[in-house]
Amino acid sequence: MPVKTDRIDAMNIAWALQAGWYRTVHVKSRDTHKLRALLRSRAMLVKTRTTLDNHLRGILKAFGLKVGRIAVGRFEDRVRELISDIAVLEETAEAILRVRSEVAARLADLHRQVLAVAKSDPVCRRLMSVPGVGPVTALAYRTAVEDPSRFTKASLLGAHFGLTPRKYASGETDRNGRITRCGDRMVRSLLCEAATVLLCRVRSWNWLRRWGMQVAQRRGMRRAQIAVARRLAVILHRLWTDGTEFQTSRAGIASATAA
Repeated sequence: MPVKTDRIDAMNIAWALQAGWYRTVHVKSRDTHKLRALLRSRAMLVKTRTTLDNHLRGILKAFGLKVGRIAVGRFEDRVRELISDIAVLEETAEAILRVRSEVAARLADLHRQVLAVAKSDPVCRRLMSVPGVGPVTALAYRTAVEDPSRFTKASLLGAHFGLTPRKYASGETDRNGRITRCGDRMVRSLLCEAATVLLCRVRSWNWLRRWGMQVAQRRGMRRAQIAVARRLAVILHRLWTDGTEFQTSRAGIASATAA
């Protein structure tokens, strides 16, 4: 508009509402926002701990010291072992280690709260029946969707969390790109982590892992990870709406559906 005033803006909004050029937005409840705040705070502390670890690794590397691959719980002992003979690093490293210790303690407190909430929620327990889906992923998915009935089809969840490929079609050009990465970034990341655990860490075979490994053989592990994550978003929605648990075999799915 060449002239922009509050009166003109109000008129344009009224025209948009009359023409239907809008879509409804789901507003989450206060209880859901509390749980989302818990999950975001936990994620922030995990990121802070990783930043401190990388900072210490960078400092030690300048002196020719490498921490290497080590468990999270043994990181502080390993750093103190490396700096025991270098007095100039002790004070600097100890300051960072004390901060890291406090961050780890607060992270453990928040993680216990997440576990308690997921354990007491029947929906989260049902979602955790899927191999690779833990309490954090289940609670994040639960709070992101909140009301499964607002999705008319379970297949919409893949697009809702940005796990579907981009589409560009113009004239003779028609190609698919990378995933859109729209929607909730935290849930998308957790679904991808759950897919990786299912493909690489879960020892027992099930139909979903078998399907993912077939995709990996044809298209590579990266694409299989995204494909399994997208399918997990759909499966979790169906488990939520049906009130059933994950079946490891196709025969179990058929019998559960018939019942």
